[in-house]
Amino acid sequence: MKIVLAGAGAFGQKHLDAIRTIGGVEVAALVGRDLAATREVARRYGIDGATTDLGEALAIPGVSAAILCTPTQMHAAQAQQCLRAGKHVQVEIPLADRWSDAEAVARLQRETGLVCMVGHTRRFNPSHQWIHRRVLAGELRILQMDVQTYFFRRKNINALGQPRSWTDHLLWHHAAHTVDLFAYQTGAPIEVANAIQGPIHPTLQIAMDMSVQLRSQNGAICTLSLSFNNDGPLGTFFRYICDNGTYVARYDDLVDGKDAKIDVSAVDVSMNGIELQDREFFAAIREGREPNAGVNQVLPCYRTLHDLDRQLTERR
Repeated sequence: MKIVLAGAGAFGQKHLDAIRTIGGVEVAALVGRDLAATREVARRYGIDGATTDLGEALAIPGVSAAILCTPTQMHAAQAQQCLRAGKHVQVEIPLADRWSDAEAVARLQRETGLVCMVGHTRRFNPSHQWIHRRVLAGELRILQMDVQTYFFRRKNINALGQPRSWTDHLLWHHAAHTVDLFAYQTGAPIEVANAIQGPIHPTLQIAMDMSVQLRSQNGAICTLSLSFNNDGPLGTFFRYICDNGTYVARYDDLVDGKDAKIDVSAVDVSMNGIELQDREFFAAIREGREPNAGVNQVLPCYRTLHDLDRQLTERR
């Protein structure tokens, strides 16, 4: 399978690392904003093509799919560009930062019938898969999820500590992981959603602290705390309070309520959530099916984010 990857930054390189381990996939071109920097990343990964033009990359003969790891504000438009070009597409989270744009992508996917997957990685992390399988088997019922998403980003930098050309967002990006995961893990739509936020940063023009409350139709609740002001420990911690045990997940690792490690190494073929996400994308294309985290599956998450965004705007 020949693909193109757009976004030569921190997350684009995570996908390139994952693709190396999968096999049977060739990255025909890497797309980035700065041609010299993009060529350097392409050279390190043995990619022949480098360009600043996504359309040029999509036109390469034999290319059937694209992975988008570009700035949030470009996701929806670029996803539609790929679909209109007849290419399957995986869009890194978030699908969009406006409900109307998310709807537009989903509508176009239905018209084209192409695979359009969104990078909701938490669905693929072995830790969360372990919980999910036990919920489906009737061994666990989630009563509450308590989630902390904490970073220290008072300057506009990426995961590699490099300057960003765009601004990240606690609600439309980081909360999207938990909003989708909560509905996915509980197996029920979200019926109540509330949010409050702290002051708007004078330079970045985003809230640096936020709190979100959710309730699903089956009665489970979720409390999500987010911050760009937290000076460690960094990352996201998910506490599952269940009828039959308590579990804490951090990316691909899982412990019980007494901090005893749970072996999740046999849950899937890899311990790398990004790799598993990419494997699902390629498998869905080859098998002609909807992927886990297909655009229509995750669309309710963006409706909830839209409702929360309206609340926050009205309360400013």
